[in-house]
Amino acid sequence: MPSIHTLKTGISGVRGVVGESFTPRLVSAFGQAFGTYLDGGRVALARDTRPSGEMAREALIGALLSAGCDVVDLGIVPVPTLQIAVARDDQLDGGVAITASHNPQEWNALKFIRADGVFLYPFQAEELLDIFHQGDFTLVPNEAIGGVTQDPDACARHLRLLLEHTDVDLIRGRRFRVVVDCGNGAGTQLAPQLLEALGCEVTVINGEPTGHFARPPEPIPPHLQGLCEAVRRHGADLGFAQDADADRLALVTEQGEAISEELTVPLAAEVLASREPLPLVSNLSASRLLEEVGRRWRCPVYRARVGEINVVEMMQWAARTWAEAGHSPRVFGGEGNGGVIDPQIHYCRDSHRGMCLILEGLARQESTLSEWVASFPPSAMVKRRVDCPAARVQRVQLALRAAYAEQGVLDETEGLRITWPDGSWLHIRPSNTEPIIRVTAEADDEAAAAALAERAENLIRKVLSEKASSRLS
Repeated sequence: MPSIHTLKTGISGVRGVVGESFTPRLVSAFGQAFGTYLDGGRVALARDTRPSGEMAREALIGALLSAGCDVVDLGIVPVPTLQIAVARDDQLDGGVAITASHNPQEWNALKFIRADGVFLYPFQAEELLDIFHQGDFTLVPNEAIGGVTQDPDACARHLRLLLEHTDVDLIRGRRFRVVVDCGNGAGTQLAPQLLEALGCEVTVINGEPTGHFARPPEPIPPHLQGLCEAVRRHGADLGFAQDADADRLALVTEQGEAISEELTVPLAAEVLASREPLPLVSNLSASRLLEEVGRRWRCPVYRARVGEINVVEMMQWAARTWAEAGHSPRVFGGEGNGGVIDPQIHYCRDSHRGMCLILEGLARQESTLSEWVASFPPSAMVKRRVDCPAARVQRVQLALRAAYAEQGVLDETEGLRITWPDGSWLHIRPSNTEPIIRVTAEADDEAAAAALAERAENLIRKVLSEKASSRLS
């Protein structure tokens, strides 16, 4: 029997370990469920470079055809490329991305996309899960089976769109030397093409789309030493790093120093905010440096629940509200994992749009990346996790609420977030996909952030160590 312990479902789709929980049977069932949910129609597919992607693709195509769908196969392309393709083709009714994003190579996943090119809203994801669990799928007769067509031009269209909304001449004038680490993922085609079109002298590492990752796919500083070395060796102006599906972007300075992925969105936001004020949106666990951008350029800042679609929903609300107040309906946002979301391109995380904005910002400021980063006040984040059975989450949350009741400003939008007058904050929230509680803290330095996180961890473990009898009193 396949293991279900590694199967994770939520607003981001379904993911699991290949050969354990992520199997052809699972993929087929979710494909039939999605085809049933759409009541047929045309569905676009894309995948990242993982070797298991071909297996999943074959199972998914068969399932969608059996449910009366026609399939448009984009091949190996970034997830934002797929989302843009769906949004800009009014003949498409949805899409499915086969990718486990930043997860290790043994994982794979399915992410489901609406006709407007954004991921399913939470209530829609729940409806899809209901269909999957009920197993009452639409199966069409032979004469209603659709067909499969290829779309090899999605990346080219994405590239044209990026260039249309970028000051290409300004960036070309700087002739940046750039090293890009594509992580052997889905960005290996588009990222180098984009940087070359922007007049950069480009060095590519981990640029073969093999799916055998030369480094862990998550682009965080501990995983980017190869990129740091390449930037120093080539005397580059900066380095870019992507994850496996190319929706996240991390940065390395001209000194060969990897900076936190939490800085990507604030830096990109400053490029747009310096032109005109606009709403800025991120999630509750992302860096406070976005508020710093808001203070500098008089922009309102909003915080959403964690998860791309939650951020997108709040961005859409903010854009409407801003327009109703007589402003241009512009908005910008993203997630602290390096996921830049600029609706001028599309309501999706797009590492390529992040590259354009970072290069444009450097060109306008005529500064180095390390100088730009140094212009922000010092800030450090600490991220921890504590194992916690689902049955204990409520008791933990009640205890935390009582412990922090008299401290700072409390926000219970998702879990508990406490903000103190000095700007430091702590966010404690149960994971949507794993039996853990995530603890994130930010303060002026790492020691202060660690102290905030450790106090919360100790409180959580104290509650978890209480005897079962005390829970019933």
